[in-house]
Amino acid sequence: MANAQEREELHRTIWQIANDLRGSVDGWDFKAYVLGMLFYRFISENLISYINKEERKTGNQAFDYTTLSDQQAEYGRSDTVKEKGFYILPSELFVNVRKRAATDANLNETLARVFKSIEASARGTESENAFKGLFDDIDVNSNKLGNSVIERNGKLVKILDSIGGLRLGDFQDNSIDAFGDAYEFLMTMYAGNAGKSGGEFFTPQEVSELLAKITVVGKEQVNKVYDPCCGSGSLLLKFAKVLGKDKVRLGFFGQEINLTTYNLCRINMFLHNINYEKFDIAHGNTLTDPKHWDDEPFDAIVSNPPYSIKWEGKDNPLLINDPRFSPAGVLAPKGKADLAFTMHMLSWLSTAGTAAIVEFPGVLYRGYAEQKIRQYLVDNNYIDTVIQLPPDLFFGTSIATCIIVLKKSKKDNNILFIDASAEFVRSGNKNKVSEENRDRILKAFMARTDDDHFARLIPNSQVAENDYNIAVSSYVQPKDTTEQVDIKELNAHIAQVVIRQNTLRAAIDEIVANLEGGAL
Repeated sequence: MANAQEREELHRTIWQIANDLRGSVDGWDFKAYVLGMLFYRFISENLISYINKEERKTGNQAFDYTTLSDQQAEYGRSDTVKEKGFYILPSELFVNVRKRAATDANLNETLARVFKSIEASARGTESENAFKGLFDDIDVNSNKLGNSVIERNGKLVKILDSIGGLRLGDFQDNSIDAFGDAYEFLMTMYAGNAGKSGGEFFTPQEVSELLAKITVVGKEQVNKVYDPCCGSGSLLLKFAKVLGKDKVRLGFFGQEINLTTYNLCRINMFLHNINYEKFDIAHGNTLTDPKHWDDEPFDAIVSNPPYSIKWEGKDNPLLINDPRFSPAGVLAPKGKADLAFTMHMLSWLSTAGTAAIVEFPGVLYRGYAEQKIRQYLVDNNYIDTVIQLPPDLFFGTSIATCIIVLKKSKKDNNILFIDASAEFVRSGNKNKVSEENRDRILKAFMARTDDDHFARLIPNSQVAENDYNIAVSSYVQPKDTTEQVDIKELNAHIAQVVIRQNTLRAAIDEIVANLEGGAL
């Protein structure tokens, strides 16, 4: 199925489910049902494919795991859990639960039991943390689905049938990112009434790809990739597309403070066929309770941290001595944690690594503590590039953000400034950075030379003289689009107009005089 057709069918299905649940489940809760059931279908089909393939290697070509009894299936549990990290009995597979759903008077209880069973299959194993609590956000007994069990089960049947009816084939073979695309479509539907900035949870796929490509320029593989504010994992997963998941040798690492989004990120890893031993997604506050001390440094870091959120800052006396923040000699303001995230990422970046961070524009020029942190970054030659992005790219905000690229081993003492504010196409009610736009930005990033009205390479000393202001507009002169006027030609034209006006006035005066004379 062509890319556009797959995407259209996915969007149509989500819209239909939304209509079925309209008035009962609001958008932010609704997405958990759609994405959770999509995940349930995926891991069921992924397991069926794996077991069938292994069994048919032995010569049993007619083998079909979906038709086995649960008792027969138990014999393969331990070996399969070691390999896949989880297990689902045949009766609990998506396809079989869906088949019986319409006649199952206790469907809500069946699904609750199945979800607990899947999580329990990993308990006590190396994959336990990857599966623990994954289905917590799918409340199959919620009154939001209906006031009675019959009503709730009716809604659940519709969701199962809609998700089951999607012609997705093998998820990893799709020409679209089904989960990421579903998430993005849900964001466009509900970001307006989500009660919080959609930008906290999702970075558009085009921006994610640009960030990933920036961090791997000149590299065919990396050891580890990291996102300290990983949301649903869209940024991390772009490395699997840009490099190939096997080219991220030691895995994908991330941390997320929001519990629901943390669950979605782990689900997203599985949906991209990244097995439990290749990712480590943690839950918690990265600034005050980072979970990956034993895993840093990282070769590639990408992130879209929440914009200007509050944090403990100087109220916590331990933070100024934290090795992530102490080198700058000052902490980011309590009301603006942007540069605290930046310092954290710099600290955990490998010597040969690259970090690409989406930043709120204020961090580029604000004074006081933020200016001192920028001074530390510039004087130590850590800022490689600053890229001004177009406005209205992210869900929940129309602000024109920027990208700061950090490196610890630069080859020069300059900062490249790129004005990509006009590099977009309008798509629906948002702007998008097209492939052509991304290519132009990447070429300028790699060339690292002046390009009139688009890119300038500025010595660190000049930035220091400008009070460590790193706003792109301070260094890249926009193209003058004012129409050039030839003054001599304009004056000659005006003179002709004046002569013409005088001639017309004389003619009009003569006509008026004749009329008045005739009246007498």
